[in-house]
Amino acid sequence: MSGGRVTAAAFDTATPVLVLKIGSYPLHHGGLGVIRSLGRVGVPVYGVCEDRFTPAAVSRYLRGRFIWATSGDESCLLDDLEAIAGRIGRRAVLVPTDDEAAILVAEHAATLREWFAFPEQPPALPRSLASKRGLYQTCVRLGVPCPEAAFPTSEADVVDFCARAAFPIVLKGVEPWLLTRRTGQKSTSIVRGPDDLLAIWRRLEGRAGGHLMLQEYIPDGVGEDWIVHGYCDARSTCLAAFTGVKLRSYPPHAGLTTLGRTAANPVLLEQAEALFERLSYRGIMDMDWRLDRRDGRYKLLDFNPRLGAQFRLFEDDHGIDVVRALHLDLTGRRLPQGRLVQRRGFVVEHLDTLAALGYRRDGGLTVRGWIRSLRGVQERAWFALDDLVPFAVLCGRFLLRGAARALKVERPAGVRRARAPRFLAGRARLSVVPGRLGGFPSRRTSDDQRTGPE
Repeated sequence: MSGGRVTAAAFDTATPVLVLKIGSYPLHHGGLGVIRSLGRVGVPVYGVCEDRFTPAAVSRYLRGRFIWATSGDESCLLDDLEAIAGRIGRRAVLVPTDDEAAILVAEHAATLREWFAFPEQPPALPRSLASKRGLYQTCVRLGVPCPEAAFPTSEADVVDFCARAAFPIVLKGVEPWLLTRRTGQKSTSIVRGPDDLLAIWRRLEGRAGGHLMLQEYIPDGVGEDWIVHGYCDARSTCLAAFTGVKLRSYPPHAGLTTLGRTAANPVLLEQAEALFERLSYRGIMDMDWRLDRRDGRYKLLDFNPRLGAQFRLFEDDHGIDVVRALHLDLTGRRLPQGRLVQRRGFVVEHLDTLAALGYRRDGGLTVRGWIRSLRGVQERAWFALDDLVPFAVLCGRFLLRGAARALKVERPAGVRRARAPRFLAGRARLSVVPGRLGGFPSRRTSDDQRTGPE
């Protein structure tokens, strides 16, 4: 270490990383965060990308890109991951960045461990935690505070709920990734009244019926949003744990973090760590809690069994974040014990601009207040002086998306057509060029290998 912060010498730079996602999220800043965090300390990082011009795909710290349109066929996914592992040429640490990827890894660990290193969860746990129904049932069973929730299966259930509910309420997809893919509906939204709820139900009925959760909304005047990120080892010991406050989100009040700040909260951290131990949780997690001042309890809203997109909000005074903790632990390196860097700020530039407009319409934010809220932000999701091209690509794609919406150009509907992964070298220089399968045993003949040319 130098000056107390980790350096490349602390890491096993012979062990690469694969950033894995199954869903289609071209403007996903979490994957870019992994690429930069580990790439800056010399770890070779590879990534799964929708196309060669996603922002993450053009990072100077990315060794290689696998352009891969995935499908729901798990056997196909496993075959393609085998081919990806062979192209990398050595066992890589696997970092899932969406729920589908985390579920796939947990449920097929016996197959995937042949090619990848990752914390092995109880196989059913990630699916249970990622499901809003499963998480609610877990909270009830273990006595973990959470907002009240209902799971309607018919319009009659919705009408009955409206007769006794206090609006606004929060509407979520039980399996959020499926709701968005099948219907285009946001995975989380605030519903202001019974008529709005019934209209949404009727629009989604047949496509999402039985797959929605109606959750109690803790009002802003009595609520405060908190985030917990951490990493647990094979014994479910939390080796790195951080707490912070979510200041803004997009969509407003019900979406992902666009502005956050670190803040030590020993009470919440103790509550979260006790839950990790009871669940035998292993690996990285991202949790959303809401303090309900009416009863003084922190209530669990979401438990994402994988990396959170805003993980770069958190660092300790040694420069350790959750992905660096993961890599150090899985490669048998010493993990220094540090303290949370206080008042560290993180912003998702384009989404926070949209969020601020929403908060301003609600009457809770002025232009001056927005500018003042950004003071002291040390980490940005996209802009980095040592890696400028992803920010430029983000701006271009974001402007094109805005223009398409203004002109009412509709994107083609339907499920993405599955395509085999195609390898393209990244901007980071490759130190070795491995063979096609790199010595890994293959379950298919060479004619069946589907990684494309460099």
